[in-house]
Amino acid sequence: MPLVASAPETARPFVPWWSAVLLAAAAGPITDAAFPDLGWWPLAFLGIALVLVAAHGRRAGAGFVVGFVFGLSFYLIHIPWMTEFLGPDELWIVRAVPWFALCVVMALWCGLGTMLIAIATRVVPRAVRGPLGQLLFVPLVVAGLWTGREAIASIWPYGGFAWGRIAESQSDSPITPLFAWLGISGVGFLMVFLVAVAVAAVRVATVPVLLRALLVTAIAATLVAFPSFPVTTEGSLRVGAVQGNGKTGYFDPPEHAGDNLLAQYAATEPLFGEDLDLVVWPEGGSDLDPLRVPGAARVFDSVAVNTGATFVGWSITKHGEQYFNTSLLWRPGDGAVDRYDKRHPVPFGEYVPDRAVWRQFAPELIDLIQREYTPGTTDAVMDVGRDGHSVPAGFAICFDIVDDALMREGVEEGGQLVLAQTNNADFGFTDENVQQLAIARIRAVELGRTVVNISTVGTSAIVLPDGTVQDRLPRFTPAAMVAEVPLSTTTTPAVVIGRGVEWGVVAIALGALIGAAIGGRGRRASG
Repeated sequence: MPLVASAPETARPFVPWWSAVLLAAAAGPITDAAFPDLGWWPLAFLGIALVLVAAHGRRAGAGFVVGFVFGLSFYLIHIPWMTEFLGPDELWIVRAVPWFALCVVMALWCGLGTMLIAIATRVVPRAVRGPLGQLLFVPLVVAGLWTGREAIASIWPYGGFAWGRIAESQSDSPITPLFAWLGISGVGFLMVFLVAVAVAAVRVATVPVLLRALLVTAIAATLVAFPSFPVTTEGSLRVGAVQGNGKTGYFDPPEHAGDNLLAQYAATEPLFGEDLDLVVWPEGGSDLDPLRVPGAARVFDSVAVNTGATFVGWSITKHGEQYFNTSLLWRPGDGAVDRYDKRHPVPFGEYVPDRAVWRQFAPELIDLIQREYTPGTTDAVMDVGRDGHSVPAGFAICFDIVDDALMREGVEEGGQLVLAQTNNADFGFTDENVQQLAIARIRAVELGRTVVNISTVGTSAIVLPDGTVQDRLPRFTPAAMVAEVPLSTTTTPAVVIGRGVEWGVVAIALGALIGAAIGGRGRRASG
């Protein structure tokens, strides 16, 4: 009896072509159900399995179709909240254009990534020897290619779209502690690796069934049993976070200017007289710029003076002809003393890249986005301490929360907590805000920091470094929460490693795929 299964046996497809397409289509909604609002995290593993089974042994074109169908069926269900951004006054067909366009782009990325996975399942088994190669090395290549697809789609084009990465479904699962060790990409790699090993175990018939089952069980048990990284807290900060329940503001007529500012101020008044170190408002908390509008500056002064705390507000600011999405550090008697300008404005939401090009295709739609936010160049950390006590804080505005490099930068530059300001009023009663809170919980574990996730309308919450929610506010309700939040200077392995795991496994996977393909051609030529 041969010691390894033959390459044709391990590489042949599991199911007929039509079944593969159906599996890919089913994998999308199943995977989406693993994310909030449902949050049935085990379904992420089932979704991965369906994609890998559907792609296994396929030729390049068929692998691309499998991935494209999966990507489209996933993102269409996962991000329909994008249709809310342009407001209810626009026709649904107009509001749906950005949503559908982004879903197609992400589906194309899924198609390319799955095409490489399909090729790998055909050529890599021919290059490895022994059952361990089939059971471990081929899955490593598959997981590395999945991770690579997510990594590139998260940064390109126009800064990419890092929403919906497979590991972002695991904010409330037994493997959550792994984020502190390996970050989002590392956890995603391990998830796909586990499933790929299970899929491979079905085919490597030369290894006893019991041993194959034990291998899969051992890997799963290791992931679940991996210990939490110890986070040492050093002091605390008494924080008041205010949810004003204001409107979106972006497309409101000029006569409503100031409404959001007044709503936010009214929700803050119950904090006057509290013994606070810091008061935080969300993105969208003010629709008037206190740096240019004296009345808005007086409101900011009133918050700072009446709470006696350092005040972190927000505004759209203007310098020359450039607009910025800005967090403002405001101190009693001093006014604005520091700022964080959002590093990565959202393309086709907060600005239009290559406007002249895209306007040719949809002029009315592109013209709806009049204000062009400029990418910020400020540090991602501000000192929010008071009375001479320094407390550096990392900052994230809305979709900044999915930017791996920026979030690590806030900790690397000394941030002892993270202030995540967001405006979810743009997305109505959709899953967007709970998906974002799940990512904030993951960031808290990954960075070893408390995350104050404060929204205009919710879901606002204070998340501790272990990912648990210390306090939260009801959605679409003006309210404030006060909490003593722990500070930390711990550096987690995920911060130290950065993108090392991500690019390392991708390099191994691509190297193995290219090497196997070249080796296969060489063997055919010599034969």
